[in-house]
Amino acid sequence: MVRYVKGNFVKRVIAYIDGFNFYFGLKSKGWKKLYWLDYQKLMVSLLHDDQQLVLTKYFTAKIEAPPDKARRQKAFLDALKTLNGFEIYYGHYLLNNNIPKEKGSDVNLAIELLADAMQDMFDIAFIVTGDSDQAPLLRKIRMLFPEKSAVILFPPNRVSKELKNLGFPSFVIGRRNISKSQFPDEIVKPNCEIIRRPSQWNK
Repeated sequence: MVRYVKGNFVKRVIAYIDGFNFYFGLKSKGWKKLYWLDYQKLMVSLLHDDQQLVLTKYFTAKIEAPPDKARRQKAFLDALKTLNGFEIYYGHYLLNNNIPKEKGSDVNLAIELLADAMQDMFDIAFIVTGDSDQAPLLRKIRMLFPEKSAVILFPPNRVSKELKNLGFPSFVIGRRNISKSQFPDEIVKPNCEIIRRPSQWNK
């Protein structure tokens, strides 16, 4: 059924979130207390009245070491998995001079965005990243699908001039919206298992 708001079509929104780009933005600001972030709630808080979030796609990679960091990430991913209309896509890590580097998230994001545009899954794409590598993709989306729109949502401290200069609406997601979009400290799953906010993220 097509919904209307004040005589206008409700526009379908899919959000595409570069998880590590957002995490490092928060980290660079020293906002550890805001790591326990409900991205679904955050995306809803950014909608206009004539927009409806139909799906959120989150791109990340699993951490294997150190163990304490891996446990914190697992708790966070478990919290995200409790959300409806939320999908997680995993990249992987490669060693570069014995330094692990995340790979695949940018490619996965690009594939999903292009596939969804081809299948007419959205009217507006929320692109949550400051990674300028996505600029060629967005140019191609504009060329192939001129009827579709995109909004570039920069994580804190992650503004890309190249993305900003593409001409799409863009802005930095502020601390106020992030603060209001935190998970509760404890999340009770249907099986009564409790997911707890990592204590290190309370500091």
